[in-house]
Parts: sequence; structure tokens; C-alpha cells
Amino acid sequence: MNAMNRGQWTPAGELPWDRNLFGAASAAVRLADGRVLIAGGGDERLAAQDGAALFDPRDGSWTGAAPLREPRRMHSATLLSDGRVLVVGGQGRGSGFPVRALDSAETYDPVERRWSDAGRMGQARCGHSATRLPDGRVLVAGGTAVRSPDSERSLSSTEVFDPVSGRWTPTGPMLDARSLHPAVALPDGTVLVAGGWAATRHDWRGGAGLAYCERYDPATGRWTATGGFAEARTGHRLTALADGTVLATGGGGDPDSGMRGRPDPYSRATAERYDPATGAWSREADMPCGRALHQAVRLPTGEVLVMGGTNDLLGEAGYRSAARYDPRFGTWSEGPGMAVGRVDFAAAVLADGRVLVAGGSVRTGPATPSGSYLLLTRTSELFTA
Repeated sequence: MNAMNRGQWTPAGELPWDRNLFGAASAAVRLADGRVLIAGGGDERLAAQDGAALFDPRDGSWTGAAPLREPRRMHSATLLSDGRVLVVGGQGRGSGFPVRALDSAETYDPVERRWSDAGRMGQARCGHSATRLPDGRVLVAGGTAVRSPDSERSLSSTEVFDPVSGRWTPTGPMLDARSLHPAVALPDGTVLVAGGWAATRHDWRGGAGLAYCERYDPATGRWTATGGFAEARTGHRLTALADGTVLATGGGGDPDSGMRGRPDPYSRATAERYDPATGAWSREADMPCGRALHQAVRLPTGEVLVMGGTNDLLGEAGYRSAARYDPRFGTWSEGPGMAVGRVDFAAAVLADGRVLVAGGSVRTGPATPSGSYLLLTRTSELFTA
């Protein structure tokens, strides 16, 4: 099957600014009216930003939106049942070590076009997960916070936000402290968190990838262990499939995986599939190439589109390549690549089934013209299957 029959990428409008979206869980949020919101992120030196922008799928353009109440990166953005967007935590001003995690939260009202205070968590955190529960509340889990003036720690604590009362309530802690982990809601109402990164030393290079996975039951507020990965993963992605299973793709087990925008030199091509009924992962066919810090979305066809990411063996931060996974047969096929290779970018499925990608890092370190930090992009593209 030729590339055109497998879909094509077309250019869309540019963001108002270059942006790195590392660690921003659900960095792009599709609103009820079909537009897409991106808020916050980092600049080329990973300093937190407050800029927000809205994408209009009708003409493919971006327009500026009201800025966040405070700059943040490595935060989470979650669509609430009432149409507002909840933005939580993240790293605040400055990009030094240790992180300056935030305990604040805010909501965006697309009707009133403004941000409002959403209270404060009991624990400041960045690089956490945020998952909307069946009753409309939002579960925030794990992340990274300051341990001492010269060290960081991964968190096991979790909290729940009630959008009706606007209150934060602590809930049961995870069995394992973790950060930069993906989470996905399962059909039975529980939440799966899988893998991630845990701080193990006093400096920012000290950490380890995790293979451990666990599930949260909102009815009891408790976490229970479930089957683990065959190998540790961080910088990977989880994608919920139509049959209720979950696909895990890529990532790496190296402790430096993606930290401070560094590409992972040990990106995995492996994929695993989780069955909630058995609580076990099974090995799937390998992706065409290894990648970490990529994006993965479920298409209207039920297939999974995996795109972008990195592996610094090539000396480039951003991949252009994309691949599609067919869960019916457990097979991968290579598709057309993006016009711009990118990592730490945003992706969202539009109401008409097209896929939007925006922003991210193009090159890093010695591959940049200056030889340091990041070369970012404000470009966006649309994939039509």
C-alpha cells in the first residue's frame, strides 16, 4: 500500500511562539466546540511560559488566547465535563536544579475566554499525570518535587480535584513513587499508570526507569499492583484501544531519558499490550524503529498513529517518521512522515478525525546551530487518514 493510501500530512498555521512541551500531560486539549487549546510550556532555554493559543480546525489557524495566571511547564491539562480545561502544577519560573514545582491550579473557560484560580494542591508537583474519572473529578498522581536545596524526589502522593466544589482532596498514595509516567482511564472506571521515572540520586542525572504498573480504584481510593512491563520504560506512551486494552509504545530505560530536553540514547522499538481483565502485558510486534518522547493517538479507524520522538544515535532531536498499528492483526505499517521532525510536541485528534501536531523541539545540543540548548519550532501539521 503506498503512502498516499495510508494518509498524508499537510501544513497548518503557526503557533504565536516557539514552544517545547516536554512533560506536559495532554499538552493539546480539544474543546467541546472543536478548537484545540495549548497553554504554557518552555522556551529554547526551558524557561516556563504563560502563553496560550487556540487552533481553529475550520481554517487551520492559531490565535492567541488569554495567558495563564502564572508561567508553567511540565504541567497537566485536562478537559473537564463542563467544557472547561484544568491546568495543574508544573515547573514555575526558572529552569535550574532542583525544580521549582507549583502547587497551584487554574481553569480556562472557553466561553468567557479567561483563566480562573482553581485552588492549591496539598503537594507541589511537576511531571505528574492527570486523569478525568467517570464522575467528572480529576485524579492527579505522582510527579517530581524538591527534596532539599540540592536534590529532587519523585512522589507517590495523589490528589483528586472536584470541579463542582473547586476543592482538592488527598487520596490513597501510589505503591511506587514515579514521575513522567503516562496514565489512562480503563473501561471499568479504574486508572492505569505504567512505568515512568524515579529519582534515585541527589543530582538531576540520577534516576531510573520503571517497569512497575498499578491501578487506582476511585470507589475505594486505593492503588493495587498489576502486571509490569517486560522492561523499564520512561518517555513512552499509553493508548487506550477500542476493545478496552491498552497499547504501550517506545520509551527508554535510561535514567537520563528526556530530562531537561535531552534525547534518550536507548529508545525502544518494543510495544506491549495490557489486558485489564487479566492484569497482564503481552509482547506485540516491534515498531519500525525505536522512539521516545513521541506522540501516539487512536484514529477513528481504531488504529494507533505513532509519530515523532527521538533517539540521539542520529544526533537529531526530532523524528519525522510515523507508523500505524492495527490492533486487529497486531501489525505495524510505515506511513508518510511529518514535514518537520519534532520531539516534546503536542498532538490531538480533531472532531473530523484528522490529527493535529504542533510545536516541539527540532534539534538539541550539538545538533543545534549554537551547539547548546534547543532549537524549537512553532509549525503545526495535519494528518488526514
